[in-house]
Amino acid sequence: MLCLNRWLRDRRKSQGLTMRELGERLGVTHSYVQKVEIGERRLDVVEYVWYCKALDVKPDEGLDVVLKCAEQIAEWGRE
Repeated sequence: MLCLNRWLRDRRKSQGLTMRELGERLGVTHSYVQKVEIGERRLDVVEYVWYCKALDVKPDEGLDVVLKCAEQIAEWGRE
Protein backbone atom coordinates (compact mmCIF):
# COMPACT_ATOMS: atom_id res chain seq x y z
CA MET A 1 0.00 0.00 0.00
CA LEU A 2 1.43 3.29 -1.12
CA CYS A 3 0.74 5.13 2.14
CA LEU A 4 3.04 2.69 3.95
CA ASN A 5 5.78 3.26 1.39
CA ARG A 6 5.53 7.01 1.92
CA TRP A 7 5.58 6.52 5.69
CA LEU A 8 8.76 4.42 5.43
CA ARG A 9 10.37 7.04 3.16
CA ASP A 10 9.41 9.85 5.54
CA ARG A 11 10.87 7.97 8.51
CA ARG A 12 14.14 7.45 6.59
CA LYS A 13 14.34 11.09 5.57
CA SER A 14 13.46 12.36 9.05
CA GLN A 15 16.54 10.53 10.31
CA GLY A 16 18.70 12.10 7.62
CA LEU A 17 19.45 8.70 6.05
CA THR A 18 20.11 8.25 2.37
CA MET A 19 18.76 5.24 0.53
CA ARG A 20 22.29 3.92 0.38
CA GLU A 21 22.78 4.24 4.15
CA LEU A 22 19.50 2.47 4.88
CA GLY A 23 20.42 -0.20 2.35
CA GLU A 24 23.68 -0.77 4.23
CA ARG A 25 21.77 -1.18 7.49
CA LEU A 26 19.48 -3.69 5.81
CA GLY A 27 22.24 -5.47 3.90
CA VAL A 28 20.58 -4.68 0.56
CA THR A 29 21.25 -2.32 -2.33
CA HIS A 30 19.96 1.23 -2.42
CA SER A 31 17.83 0.23 -5.41
CA TYR A 32 15.93 -2.20 -3.13
CA VAL A 33 15.14 0.71 -0.81
CA GLN A 34 14.11 2.85 -3.77
CA LYS A 35 11.78 0.15 -5.11
CA VAL A 36 10.13 -0.20 -1.69
CA GLU A 37 9.65 3.56 -1.40
CA ILE A 38 8.09 3.99 -4.85
CA GLY A 39 5.85 0.95 -4.43
CA GLU A 40 7.56 -1.17 -7.05
CA ARG A 41 8.47 -3.75 -4.43
CA ARG A 42 6.18 -4.90 -1.65
CA LEU A 43 7.40 -6.05 1.73
CA ASP A 44 6.11 -9.18 3.40
CA VAL A 45 5.49 -9.00 7.15
CA VAL A 46 8.93 -10.24 8.14
CA GLU A 47 10.65 -7.83 5.75
CA TYR A 48 8.48 -4.99 7.06
CA VAL A 49 9.51 -5.68 10.67
CA TRP A 50 13.14 -5.95 9.57
CA TYR A 51 12.82 -2.62 7.72
CA CYS A 52 11.30 -0.96 10.81
CA LYS A 53 14.12 -2.26 13.00
CA ALA A 54 16.67 -0.75 10.62
CA LEU A 55 14.82 2.59 10.93
CA ASP A 56 14.39 2.18 14.70
CA VAL A 57 10.62 2.68 14.48
CA LYS A 58 7.80 0.61 15.89
CA PRO A 59 6.06 -1.55 13.27
CA ASP A 60 2.65 -0.82 14.80
CA GLU A 61 3.05 2.87 13.90
CA GLY A 62 3.19 1.97 10.22
CA LEU A 63 0.30 -0.45 10.58
CA ASP A 64 -1.80 2.38 12.01
CA VAL A 65 -1.01 4.33 8.84
CA VAL A 66 -2.16 1.38 6.72
CA LEU A 67 -5.41 1.07 8.68
CA LYS A 68 -6.18 4.77 8.27
CA CYS A 69 -5.41 4.55 4.57
CA ALA A 70 -7.67 1.51 4.17
CA GLU A 71 -10.50 3.36 5.94
CA GLN A 72 -10.16 6.26 3.50
CA ILE A 73 -10.21 3.91 0.53
CA ALA A 74 -13.33 2.22 1.90
CA GLU A 75 -15.00 5.63 2.32
CA TRP A 76 -14.17 6.57 -1.28
CA GLY A 77 -15.87 3.40 -2.43
CA ARG A 78 -19.08 4.42 -0.64
CA GLU A 79 -19.27 7.83 -2.29
